Amino acid sequence: MKVHASNYTIQGFTAAVAEPELAALAHDHGLPFIVDLGSGTLVNLENYGLPHEPTPRETLAQGADIVTFSGDKLLGGPQAGLIVGSKELIARIRKNPMKRALRADKMTLAALDAVLRLYTNPERLREELPTLARLTRPLAEIEAQARRLLPALAAALGPQAQASVVACSSQIGSGALPVDALPSAGISITYCNKTKKSASNRIAKAFRALPVAVIGRNKDDAFILDLRCLDHEAQFVAQLAHLKIEKA
Repeated sequence: MKVHASNYTIQGFTAAVAEPELAALAHDHGLPFIVDLGSGTLVNLENYGLPHEPTPRETLAQGADIVTFSGDKLLGGPQAGLIVGSKELIARIRKNPMKRALRADKMTLAALDAVLRLYTNPERLREELPTLARLTRPLAEIEAQARRLLPALAAALGPQAQASVVACSSQIGSGALPVDALPSAGISITYCNKTKKSASNRIAKAFRALPVAVIGRNKDDAFILDLRCLDHEAQFVAQLAHLKIEKA
């Protein structure tokens, strides 16, 4: 069995055995070869300007008998696990009592079915699949949104805070591509006093406490809002009236 290094990388004098070599080794000894791909993606991400990530189809073509991967993460569906591969081995897995204990419920299957149907129309996948839409969102669009939101944020924060548009990076992560990042834009918020570090924590807490929680990150004594995944802009602005930052 070969397991994908999902959320970490091993660097230095290291190497990984290629799937065809492991498949040959397993088959020479009468063993099935299983590959866990971690996040799982059904399309070539390079077609969308993203780093390459192996697909189940590629892995099966390289000799794997069984491939496992997530239904969420890069695939973009509900939290679930998928098993594909040899018809004979899948039949054996279906008969195992653990399969019944770990099977997905009907709501998960319905959601997964809806997402998988999107892949039958690949020319519209970027528009229809939220995960892919966020990953491929143009930088200019994110920068424009940051500039639109800046006045509303500045007004909600008041004179004690300073907000500005900044360049930042969106880490892909999500069970794959752990060190790959996409150029993005966001808004940096700092307090104009000598307790910036503690203030950034209070700012983060205030945004999490909004009716619809907003998650940012603290970096260099500032609270950063990466806007790559902000869809409901009007709703975000409307709830800024509830923003209350605790005093030190």
